[in-house]
Amino acid sequence: MKMDSLQNLFVHELQDLYSAEKQILDALPKMAQKASHPELRQAFERHHQQTEEQVQRLDQIFQAMDQQPGDHKCRGMEGLIEEGDEVMNEAEDDDTRDAGMIAAAQRVEHYEIAAYGTARTYARMLGNEDAARLLQQTLDEEGETDKQLTRLAEGRINPDAMR
Repeated sequence: MKMDSLQNLFVHELQDLYSAEKQILDALPKMAQKASHPELRQAFERHHQQTEEQVQRLDQIFQAMDQQPGDHKCRGMEGLIEEGDEVMNEAEDDDTRDAGMIAAAQRVEHYEIAAYGTARTYARMLGNEDAARLLQQTLDEEGETDKQLTRLAEGRINPDAMR
């Protein structure tokens, strides 16, 4: 697809988000399995369920616009997940691994917050209020996930990694 209009750029952003979310769905179970703190494992499991709902919202938007997610690959998310894999595989103790996985997960959240905010703005500018509402819902969830990860990191996991 040519990116010769805001509408086409919006579709491209949605395709990028769809690919990113699908990659996250693959990564979260591995992260949950590697997490040693039960609270972190539960957070990753909850976010997996939430991500499935976010993919469904993107599907709704695509369907309403008579568009397809296509086979686009989000290379930004691919890189962030690769960095997270490095931490999971190279950390030498459980607490450090958990702290590193939170850092990696927050990078993912911040990427998503930026991408969803942009897509929501495009939707509003294009007069697609239904898409804007669905994208805002996901944006709010991503922000809350980031806050929950910060609370886990600061309250328990990072102090444990200091020992």
